[in-house]
Order: sequence, then structure tokens, then C-alpha cells
Amino acid sequence: MPSRRDFLKASFILPMARSASLRQQSSGLRVVVVGAGAFGGWTAHELARRGARVVLVDAWGPGNARASSGGETRVIRATYGTRTTYTKMAKRALALWQQYEERWQRRFFHKTGAMWLFGEDTRAGQASAAFGRASADALRAEGLPFEELTPVEARRRFPQVNFDGVASVLIEREAGYLLARRACEHVVDRATAEGVEYRQASAATPVRIDGASLQSLMLTDGTMLRADAFVFACGPWLGSIFPDVVGTLITPTRQEVFYFGTPAGDARFLEAHLPVWIDYGQRLVYGIPGNANRGFKVADDTAGPRFDPTNGQREATDAGVTRARAFIARRFPALAAAPLVGTEVCQYEASPDSNYVIDRHPRAPNVWIAGGGSGHGFKMGPAIGELVASLVLGESQPDPFFGLARFAPTKRSRKNDQDKWS
Repeated sequence: MPSRRDFLKASFILPMARSASLRQQSSGLRVVVVGAGAFGGWTAHELARRGARVVLVDAWGPGNARASSGGETRVIRATYGTRTTYTKMAKRALALWQQYEERWQRRFFHKTGAMWLFGEDTRAGQASAAFGRASADALRAEGLPFEELTPVEARRRFPQVNFDGVASVLIEREAGYLLARRACEHVVDRATAEGVEYRQASAATPVRIDGASLQSLMLTDGTMLRADAFVFACGPWLGSIFPDVVGTLITPTRQEVFYFGTPAGDARFLEAHLPVWIDYGQRLVYGIPGNANRGFKVADDTAGPRFDPTNGQREATDAGVTRARAFIARRFPALAAAPLVGTEVCQYEASPDSNYVIDRHPRAPNVWIAGGGSGHGFKMGPAIGELVASLVLGESQPDPFFGLARFAPTKRSRKNDQDKWS
């Protein structure tokens, strides 16, 4: 039986130029993809590039404000502790982002590096230190460059950061951030150029499967889409689409993001002078300097309350603003009085173990579910697109690591929020 390493090699290392024979083999396959975010948009693009006839459906459009893939920026990094599956996947995704940037002559990736701050010797500090050691081993094994600094060394390099309470620092050199909304829009544009038919419409829910397969999908406008295969990559809405199979396994949670204005003419907090940063202590807080000129981005990764992604109000709370201000006053003292220039409310679509769900529907072999990004999925989009396309086209088999069977009642457990990082 092939190992996960073999599976990852087969799934992620696919050439940019496909052979004519493969395109011909796939040319008769009709596929409907629901969801034009990071997972669905890239899947539709990859399927079309391989010759499938694809209809892509999204209720509000790629990169919209309700989507988990919406918003201006997302971190891209390969630092994952012991979860080397994601280190390998991130390495492949990064290579694909760069290849497509060159092919499309568009810039989405900003290589700032990612600076991890690991806490001192408390229970949380021990967990973060172990994560740092495992991450260094995984990055080294994949040939991804990084540096390890003491707090004294880090303070000399980044005097604008207060390193009190930090035991060690790791800088992942090839990491950075992505322009999320713009990328979603452009991927769909390129998918339509490859022949994808895009429809702004919503699938009628729940999706009912009668028999051994799904023959057609009803949209809320009454349109019926018939296809040979269906991919549902609709993030926090997967539970309402398949209440019997997904249900509450994927939980939308409310996440607040804050943007603070830096002092006029002060470049210390722009990406030329400060990398993306992740503060792994009692809580996990991360941010993006510069952030496409929107402000100094700060977000707490702790899972928020359950959230309605369709009708939920997207206004930041006073308590969230207070926590964010307290954090930047401590870690970035020069920003203590910085004005709040913007906020966002998005959602995570969290699985119980913070791992993705990429699997066949248990009662319909022509239906695929791709979701559970759990707050760390956007950057993987192009690699996920390759993976799901290979599954739909029968080139590979589902990996149990991403399978629904792991959520059987005897196996189910919901881990802590920081598992997505570790």
C-alpha cells in the first residue's frame, strides 16, 4: 500500500503542461464545482486545464466578503510542527503560486518571510518550543530555508519589536503573504479562459442523493445542472448542504481582524523592514506588516463563537478591539497609540481536528467534498486544486488523513485551536 509520502508525490508533483492524451481522456467528463474560493476556484481551473467540461457555481462571487477566502491577505507558510503533510503541501503550493504568477504576469505572493515567536518555559511555552523544534526538522527535511535566533539576536535585527517573554525565534525565509481576494478573482478569470462556465447562483439545500450517485444539482433559481461528477467546496456551508454527512463536523466560527495605522513616514512596520509574524504564546496572534497598504494587520487565531456565514453581522466587538490594542501595545510599543483604520469579520470553517476534509461522499462515488480549511487553507489552494482534480479524474485515491471516516464516533475528538499550526 502506498505511503502518504508516495501519495503526496503523486498528487502534488504534476507538470504544468499536461499531455494531449490526458486532456483527451478528460475531455468528455462533465463536472460541477460549487464554491469559487481557494479550494473550488483552483479545482475548477485545474479540471478545465486537464480537459474536463466544468461549470463553477458561487452564490456571491469569488473573494466575496462572506467567503472564508475573502479579505485582502492571507499568510503563506510551511511551518507546521509535526504535521509534515502540510509542510510538503505548502512547499508544493508555494511553487505553484510562483509558477502561475510568472505565467499570468500577476503578483499575488509577497515574500516577506515569517517570524515565529515562541514563548518562555510555561506549559504554553513548552508546547510552542516543541512546535518550533519539530518545524525546524520538517523545514530542513524539505530543503526550505530558515533561521533560528535568540531573543537578543532578534532584538538587534528588529528593534521595533518587544521580545519580552519570547524564548526563541524562527524565521521561515520563503514564507510571506498572499493577496487573497485578488487571487480568487483572477483564478476564476483564468478558469473561464480555460473553458469553465461560471454561474453566480446558489445550490438548493440540502442536496439529496437518491440512489448510488448524484445525477443533477438544483440551483435556487430552478436551474438543473447535470454532470458526471460534482465537487462541493463551499466552506462553512457544507454542513447545510450535507446535514447527514457533514452536519456540525465543520463549524463556522466568528473571527475578527484589525488594521492599525502606522506613524506617518515610519517604514519600520512595512514589509521591507518586518516579516509576517506569528506570536505563539498563551494565545496565538499573528499579523501582516504593510498588508497591501491597508494597515498593520493583527488577528487572534483563537476560535470565536459559532457564526452564521450568510446572515451574521460583520462588525468588530469592543472587546476584540481592546484585546488587539493591548497586544500591539505590548509587542509593538511604537504602535500603542495607533489609530484603528479598519476591521473585518470573517469565519473559519473548522473541522474537529483542524485537518482538511477532502473525500468522496460515502453514498455517492461521483460526489466529492473539499473543505474544513480550519483557518489555514487559503495558501494551499493551487495544491488542493491539483489534488481534487486528480481524485475526480480517477488518477489517485482519497488519503485517509483527509477522510470523513476519521470522524466516526469512536475516533472523533475536537482538539485545541492551535492544532492547525502544530
